[in-house]
Amino acid sequence: MINNKKKILILTNHHSYTYNFRKEVIKKLIDEGYEVHITLPYGEKVKLLKEMGCIYTESPLDRRGMNPGTDFKLIKSYYRLIRRIKPDVVLSYTIKPNIYGGSICRVLKIPLIANVTGLGTAVGNDSILQRVLVTLYKSAFKKAECVFFQNESNKDFFMNHGITLKRYKVIPGSGINIDEFQYQEYPKDNNSVRFLFIGRIMKDKGIEELIEAAKRIKEEHTNVQFDALGFCEDEYKDKVEILQEKNIITFHGVKDTVREYLKSSHAVIHPTYHEGMSNVLLEAAATGRPVLASNIPGCKEIFDEGISGFGFEAKNIESLTQAILKFIKLTNQEKLTMGEEGRKKVEREFDRSIVVDAYLHEINRTMEGK
Repeated sequence: MINNKKKILILTNHHSYTYNFRKEVIKKLIDEGYEVHITLPYGEKVKLLKEMGCIYTESPLDRRGMNPGTDFKLIKSYYRLIRRIKPDVVLSYTIKPNIYGGSICRVLKIPLIANVTGLGTAVGNDSILQRVLVTLYKSAFKKAECVFFQNESNKDFFMNHGITLKRYKVIPGSGINIDEFQYQEYPKDNNSVRFLFIGRIMKDKGIEELIEAAKRIKEEHTNVQFDALGFCEDEYKDKVEILQEKNIITFHGVKDTVREYLKSSHAVIHPTYHEGMSNVLLEAAATGRPVLASNIPGCKEIFDEGISGFGFEAKNIESLTQAILKFIKLTNQEKLTMGEEGRKKVEREFDRSIVVDAYLHEINRTMEGK
């Protein structure tokens, strides 16, 4: 029997991120009658993606490494897969799928819709690596049908570095499923304040600054608690044990769901150095929790200063400490109101349906132009 379904291939780098933040786009594509293929390294959420109806192919992608041999295997894998599937459109997310997948799509004349989820520290300063990445992006995106950016800063970087794009659009990150992350009742006033950090325990997530700020706060405010969720990098494991023994920060490791921790927290702290659009902050705000976050692109868009959160200077312990102290001094009602304002903002500006509609529009436009 002839299969007349239009084919979409998704190139991405992580099973959990894909399922948690892109499943609504995938479901909509399947519901619209597209045959959806997906390639990424194997993980536990692959089963759920297959149950949704995705056709899965494993890819040899190393998210953090820069081994030429491993990357060459990935390029070969993408090339063979795209030649075999002959997709009508390719959707790519994150740096390696964007650059390698985009370059192959250009050579094979396959329409590409790419998503720049963030640029990381590599492009923060003028360096050889930055110049290499700019050159690779110029090649990969030269014929792209559309490039989605998650914040204005990333878009401006491309424009300022001469990366010419046929078409681009800024979308609100991955958005947030406001039905899945519903408003949670704010903790009662019991004369304590509980802060929550969600992210990898690593330097770029601002853990160094958080540790030092927590030490300062705990010296004067014994009623304040700091909790941390996330995978701990090896270099921090000894430090984590000492901090727990001293009751500075309680580390809970990796959790499948963060909802119960959000529910019991008064605010979420996010001292990261760089973001595309922070899913941590979106989930916190949707739950009705005020946010204390770095004043950087990908974070500052999600809260209104003094209304739904407080910003502070990234990599600055004193600035972070002052933001925490400012929040502690609020009444419980003021904190609650701040959380309610955050919920209203994400409902208004970050509903995931905005992202789903943007993808459907670009895919349909691309199909019509073929």
